[in-house]
Amino acid sequence: MSDQQNPANRDFALSPVAPSHRRGFWAMFAVMLGFTFFSASMISGGTLGTGLTIKDFLIVILFGNLILGAYTGLLGYIAASTGLSTHLLARYAFGEKGSYLASFLLGITQVGWFGVGVTMFALPVQKVTGINISILIVVAGLLMTVTAYFGIKALTILSFIAVPAITLLGSLSVFRAVDSIGGWDELIRYQPTDTLSLAAALTIVIGSFISGGTLTPDFARFAKTKGISVITTVIAFFIGNSLMFAFGAAGAVATGESDIAEVMFLQGLIIPAIIVLGLNIWTTNDNALYASGLGFSNITKLPKTVTVIFNGILGTVMALWLYYHFIDWLTFLGSTLPPIGAIILTDYFLIRRGKIGPWSEATFQMINWVAILAWIGGVILAIFAPGIPPLNAILGSGILYAILTLITAKKEKVYAD
Repeated sequence: MSDQQNPANRDFALSPVAPSHRRGFWAMFAVMLGFTFFSASMISGGTLGTGLTIKDFLIVILFGNLILGAYTGLLGYIAASTGLSTHLLARYAFGEKGSYLASFLLGITQVGWFGVGVTMFALPVQKVTGINISILIVVAGLLMTVTAYFGIKALTILSFIAVPAITLLGSLSVFRAVDSIGGWDELIRYQPTDTLSLAAALTIVIGSFISGGTLTPDFARFAKTKGISVITTVIAFFIGNSLMFAFGAAGAVATGESDIAEVMFLQGLIIPAIIVLGLNIWTTNDNALYASGLGFSNITKLPKTVTVIFNGILGTVMALWLYYHFIDWLTFLGSTLPPIGAIILTDYFLIRRGKIGPWSEATFQMINWVAILAWIGGVILAIFAPGIPPLNAILGSGILYAILTLITAKKEKVYAD
């Protein structure tokens, strides 16, 4: 088998993506849109839709996605510039062994969400079809693992199928749901009984995908140019995230259900509902499993294909337990991820001024304790500081990393003199 045919080599888990494997606008746009089609975002959209007026809803979505777009777009820029995944980029800031912390947190969180996603598909399908839950979990987990195993090419093909299908079927269901309450005029006139503050709403929008957004380089590194990477990432977050929030908000106001698949079940659209539910979770889960495979490959130095298979089996076997016992813990783990991205951004743009040498010549510290301390500070700020937790984590960890790096650099210069 040639290197180009071998999925282990094609995914460049431990090296930059080769120019011959870079992809154009539409392929990257499909992958990034599929990445943002996330069922949990619809649930967040339902919370926003029932807690805000339509004007406030649109304002919060606009500003929240601007922040998400800026964060992920900058990470996408670095990824396309270097061809490196999140985990390999972390070596520059955290050190060779220090990057294992970032890879473990990113990897284990994605395995956890993979298992939760498998169950989120299996439970409602079992409810309406009567098929044994264990069979549904095994089949869903196997299919999702297969696409992650074959890497970016399989992810692209799935996204080209899933994105139009979810958009079309979901939109038709939303239109039907809105008509059932008297049309769009009634939806626009909706006034919430229990209102959300704008700060709380903005936290929901940013927090819904900031952790997943930290993994943007794992996919954006395949873009042919920095422009393609940034544009597809930013537009995908605006369109994909906004669409998920809109589906959730309209569904919650019209029917009380924020997941568009649940709305379709209520409408008697069983087969379309299963298709939308399956594709929506599949596009998220295969990305999550793919990213987790890259993370554990960075730690173990095993091929990504091996770590993907192991993680897929683990997530599938543990799916029900993860769904019922681990979601709160996964949410906490998610708060530890944005500081990783912030430190990577600060290291690349401020400390290194966007200049890193060839990967083949790169040397790394074993552990950069400055990055570890900045990461801890960002997590503490996210949990305890007033304001918007994801922003506290990003700004706090980035500023801490820059200041501590400058202080230690000055001390090293003094000692050297």
